[in-house]
Amino acid sequence: VQLQASGGGLVQAGGSLRLSCAASGRTFNHYHMGWLRQAPGKEREFVAGIRWYDASSIYADSVQGRFIISRDSTKNTIYLQMNSLKPEDTADYYCAARFASSMRASLSRDKYLYGKWGQGTLVTVSS
Repeated sequence: VQLQASGGGLVQAGGSLRLSCAASGRTFNHYHMGWLRQAPGKEREFVAGIRWYDASSIYADSVQGRFIISRDSTKNTIYLQMNSLKPEDTADYYCAARFASSMRASLSRDKYLYGKWGQGTLVTVSS
């Protein structure tokens, strides 16, 4: 699986930004796709995940209600719509993939389950 993220940039607090991740290399019905982020001096953390099979999603508490993860199966692309951005959302955002044994496997917030990573895209939120 190859993952190519894009869409990062500089935005003011309260603004919105949409990240994209183009996936290639295989079919994805057994995959969970996700976004993780890493702020300077901090550990990488889970942000949002989506089950490719039925587009079920899961979010970190810190972004619940502000971020929306989605996927377009015709384009093999996942998105992260980020609204009401805060300075603490500033980080490198990574697209990631997790192979699941079953298409219906439960989603997880465990960042270590996402074994395949793309390069990061930087999001900077100014106050």
